[in-house]
Amino acid sequence: MPARRTSIHGEWSSRLAFILAATGSAVGLGNIWRFPYVTGESGGGAFVILYLVCVAAIGLPVMMAEIMLGRRGRQSPINTMRTLAREEGRSPAWQYVGWLGMAAGFLILSFYSVIAGWTLAYALRTVSGVFNGATAEGVAAIFEEFISDPERLLAWHTIFMVMTTIVVSRGVKSGLEQAVRYLMPALFVLLVVMVGYAMNTGQFEQAVNYLFTPDFSKITSGVVLNAMGQAFFSLSLGMGAIMIYGSYLSHTASIPRTAAIIALMDTLVAILAGLAIFPLVFEYGLAPSAGPGLIFQTLPIAFGQMPGGALVGFLFFVLLVFAAWTSAISLVEPVVAWLVENRGMQRVKAAALTGLMAWLCGILALLSLNLWSGDARFTFFDKGFLDLFDWVTSNVMLPLGGLLISVFAAWIMTRESSRGELGLANGMGYTLWRVLVRYVTPVAIGLILLNKTGILTP
Repeated sequence: MPARRTSIHGEWSSRLAFILAATGSAVGLGNIWRFPYVTGESGGGAFVILYLVCVAAIGLPVMMAEIMLGRRGRQSPINTMRTLAREEGRSPAWQYVGWLGMAAGFLILSFYSVIAGWTLAYALRTVSGVFNGATAEGVAAIFEEFISDPERLLAWHTIFMVMTTIVVSRGVKSGLEQAVRYLMPALFVLLVVMVGYAMNTGQFEQAVNYLFTPDFSKITSGVVLNAMGQAFFSLSLGMGAIMIYGSYLSHTASIPRTAAIIALMDTLVAILAGLAIFPLVFEYGLAPSAGPGLIFQTLPIAFGQMPGGALVGFLFFVLLVFAAWTSAISLVEPVVAWLVENRGMQRVKAAALTGLMAWLCGILALLSLNLWSGDARFTFFDKGFLDLFDWVTSNVMLPLGGLLISVFAAWIMTRESSRGELGLANGMGYTLWRVLVRYVTPVAIGLILLNKTGILTP
């Protein structure tokens, strides 16, 4: 085994700090609306069981692999993959796995910041009583007016990107760790408060049944693919974020145990979100299948009708801000680490440059919602920039990145290298991980990739 490397960027002060950071990276806006919605539409408790199996068989092994690669390389994803490939006597072309992940994370950050800016705006709108007594048509009109104003979207996009850049510029311990040390507990507290409020509505039991009553008749091949995809995407895999966070993890921390805790916490957030949201949806006769529109066009109707709705709505959107913020800082970090390592930049300058470039790219996304909407000159494959960035990253880049990480960890790294870094003896635990990441996860991620790109339709 080579001499143990150290990261020039620092190290998490504890395993808990890493868990909070990695969970913050995994927990995002998708956890709040997509998991509950997909669960309800896909068999309730049956889908939850299927999802947990997919997390254990697909998400967790890949997360362990990504953390393992990060900790062994102790550099940005690009340099880590180049170093480890050289260490195993393989082609330096494996560094392009790092490039793929960083590019995906950067593109996601650019449009994610735009949408996260909406949550900031809606927190203030809700607490100011804008939605009080508003009808469905009124809320829809407010949303349409909001996204049709490029200057307003630009202002909120700018504020969120500045918030994110400031955190990353302060470094691992003073920036990333301090942020997640407060934001993640606050996020959980807000979720519990929201669930407590929802329990006092008359429809909490209906929401529990909606989410957890098994209906195996709804389990189709399409639902299985959805569960596989949700398990993969909800853990923030394939974009370099978990790899760079793993590079700051102490060599004494157990990767399998740590990854399992992160997966459980990520799933817990998604389930709590469902228990917080759907009692309100059912109480006020709203559509549980609203999907992405649930946040900005459906729930505000409930907040405008319920007693104390302005405060409850404000807390909900602050919760979303925290979830988006912790995810965004993990998307900036891989690029910043690379600039520091390869261009000799000071961290503050690297963070500012990364934030500026993502901000500029985000302008393309926000203009595709209004000034450029429907303009053939700015439409590609019938998609504006925001939809295009979302489709390319979610359907191609992330699954491909996860697939290549699995192949490298299980087929390129030697048994001695992976076993030593994972800290597993050559027993049942290591054998199970190796079988899963060698055979099960590549096939599963390959199916996800084929399904997402439309090549394979259930």
